[in-house]
Amino acid sequence: MLRKGLLACGILSSLFYVAITILTALRYEGYSSASQTISELSAIGAPTRPSWVLLGAVYSLLVTAFGWGVWRSASRNRPLRVAGGLIIVGFAVTGLAWPLAPMHSREVLAAGGGTLSDTMHIVLAMVTVVLMSLAIGYGAAAFGKRFRLYSINTMVILVVFGILTGLDSPRISANLPTPWIGVWERISIGAFLLWIVVLAVRLLRVRDAARVTGHPKTLAA
Repeated sequence: MLRKGLLACGILSSLFYVAITILTALRYEGYSSASQTISELSAIGAPTRPSWVLLGAVYSLLVTAFGWGVWRSASRNRPLRVAGGLIIVGFAVTGLAWPLAPMHSREVLAAGGGTLSDTMHIVLAMVTVVLMSLAIGYGAAAFGKRFRLYSINTMVILVVFGILTGLDSPRISANLPTPWIGVWERISIGAFLLWIVVLAVRLLRVRDAARVTGHPKTLAA
């Protein structure tokens, strides 16, 4: 029951993230989900920063719990165990670090008001993407063909829309229009959130952790 409860946190975490992103954006007057990044909801001076920091911490706890559930489900499946460890490290560590490295608003950045905090924000974003990609990669290796192909497609989406987001990012610090950056970023993040849900459902289908082994017949689906 503990294992299933931890795995259920994965599904809950993705639903929770979508909900808080939408609701927080609605509370930010003038904010555009299409043309602004999610990080701008927690930017220094943003009216939604206090609530986002608190809710973001809850999200990180949920995903960390899910990572523990993946770890407990791994048994002799080494790739799955590594994937669980990466999820735990990724969200336990970066979850603590994100509130300490917020970005400034576009207006402040354009006026030359950026600080070390903005640099650390970018570094944390890169570290998070790397850990997410590694977790997906090891998760793909843990199961059969269908889940492997799905995971590869997820990584392609992360890369493509991550690049599109990165190409638009310099326009943020120059306070220039970024009409689609919010869309690109949300597609990329959404792909990872969905992957977490699919992985959780896949593991919840296994009745007990001892059945999640490295045997091809066990992991065919």
